[in-house]
Amino acid sequence: MIQLLYSVIMLQVGFIITLLFKTPFRKLLIMALDRVKRGRGPVVLTTVAATLMVVLASTLYSMLKIQRRTIDAAALNPTDQVLMSKHMLEASLMGFMLFLALMIDRLHHYIRELRFLRKSMETVKKQSQGYEDRKNAGELKALGEETVILKTKSKKLESEWETKSKEVEAAQAEAEALRKQSEGLLLEYDRLLEENQNLQNQLESIEQSLSEAGAMKNM
Repeated sequence: MIQLLYSVIMLQVGFIITLLFKTPFRKLLIMALDRVKRGRGPVVLTTVAATLMVVLASTLYSMLKIQRRTIDAAALNPTDQVLMSKHMLEASLMGFMLFLALMIDRLHHYIRELRFLRKSMETVKKQSQGYEDRKNAGELKALGEETVILKTKSKKLESEWETKSKEVEAAQAEAEALRKQSEGLLLEYDRLLEENQNLQNQLESIEQSLSEAGAMKNM
């Protein structure tokens, strides 16, 4: 019995060590525990645990009986001492075995929960990444549309600028023509003024000649 308990405890310790470290054996052990907890597995485990609890209770009761005999006899004989030690060792081993079984169950549960949380986080991350991608795609599309609008406006402004430039060049050419025309008119005006002055000088000369001629006739 004691050797069997020691073997089971060592096996449980090996399971715990396997579950604590990430190795290929941990995956196999988790798969095995998953299968054990399906179907009739929980019923079998509960039955084994209940049986072990009954045996533990029986061992404790035997220890209590030996303790009572010791109180009545006021001394503990060698046989009772051996039995007491044996029952105490068995009770300790069974209690430790139940504790290790509980640890294995909790470790398996927490590892499954951790895997589930990791998968959930990966799913949320993928969803958020997809949302960000769709958002970025929408922003890129909006930027593309805005770029097309800006290009259209730029072409329109360039066309208007070219039209205005042509109008300014035409206005400058017209102004240059008017300037040249005004310069020609000024030259013509100066020439006419000069001719007018010459004509006035000639008229004055003629009048003076006529007046001198009339004066000579009167004499």
